[in-house]
Amino acid sequence: MSNGQPNSAAAPHYVNPAPFNPHSIEQLSEEQERYFLASQWQLMYWKFRRHRLAVISGLFLVLLYASTLIAEFLAPYGLDSRDSDHIYSPPQSVHFFHEGQWQGPFVYGWGYTLNMDKLLREYKEDRSQRYPIEFFCDGDPYYLLGMVYSRTHLFCAADNKPLYLLGTDRLGRDMLSRIIYGARISLTIGLIGIALSFTLGLLLGGLAGYYGGWIDATVQRLIEVIRSFPELPLWMALSAILPVTWSPLWVFFGITLILALLDWTGLARAVRSKIMALREEDYCSAAILMGAKPARIVRRHLLPGFASHLIASASLSIPSMILGETALSFLGLGLRPPITSWGVLLNEAQNINVVAIYPWLMLPVLPVILVILAFNFLGDGLRDAADPYKH
Repeated sequence: MSNGQPNSAAAPHYVNPAPFNPHSIEQLSEEQERYFLASQWQLMYWKFRRHRLAVISGLFLVLLYASTLIAEFLAPYGLDSRDSDHIYSPPQSVHFFHEGQWQGPFVYGWGYTLNMDKLLREYKEDRSQRYPIEFFCDGDPYYLLGMVYSRTHLFCAADNKPLYLLGTDRLGRDMLSRIIYGARISLTIGLIGIALSFTLGLLLGGLAGYYGGWIDATVQRLIEVIRSFPELPLWMALSAILPVTWSPLWVFFGITLILALLDWTGLARAVRSKIMALREEDYCSAAILMGAKPARIVRRHLLPGFASHLIASASLSIPSMILGETALSFLGLGLRPPITSWGVLLNEAQNINVVAIYPWLMLPVLPVILVILAFNFLGDGLRDAADPYKH
């Protein structure tokens, strides 16, 4: 402006003729909109899927648990099928080529000679005989799931010839078949045990953390008494009192109950401490003022607040129960024949001299190791996925 007059040379005021969009600054890309509008479960799934090792472990465990339903079909021999001509047979090798030519999967003839100096059977292949490995072939009869009669097995050697991929034990029983059958017991005991353990841990820990006072003091003293005992001797003592007249099924439930009763203490303390911290939050106070009952407050508002910790505890408790059953059965104080578990199979390998001569009797320890690692990797992925907003 000059001398009180407007400057006629100033640029004209520009007005955008496009209609006004109040949300123009908040426009989201398609990927951003998909993320911000996703549910909690979708976010957890997307984050879990990025943890490749956890996904692989989860698929491995799903397949392993599914295999327990069709163990009779997967195993090449029956659980108690014996071959007295192949006692302590070492693992056989599967071949695909014979004299440089492709023959498909097959095994050579399998026989032994007696070594009178070492008092051992020395097995060797007879390369003049070849037996192809057949699939969906007839073998030992069984009842699938205890109901459907069948003789079909996933694979076997032609002409009913021996096929012992993991060797045999002192009675000539196929180790691979017994490991497949043993998975049914060893894996199930972890699931049943964790269900009982979590029920006790959430119930007692939740009561102690929410109400406090004499309830908290009583639960804490009970936990301290249980945790003051050495774990393995206590397992052994409680397992030893199981009546020898009990059926194998009752022994199985007895061992499961013992493992569950001794495993809930750590979870109960964790639940107590978390609930004591979360019950002072504003959303919990608001729920109380709105008249919500304690059970609903704990279930709907407090427990979801530390779901990641619960998932991690579950993923660690299941393998610890599997290890507990394996240790007790290995020591002869857990499950006993005719029940077959990985621990019962390892009981055969107690004698170091036997292991030195027949090392394949230690093979049942491999699935135990793989399952423990898979549960730990899966738990790591689930724990991260339970808090999808944390980077």
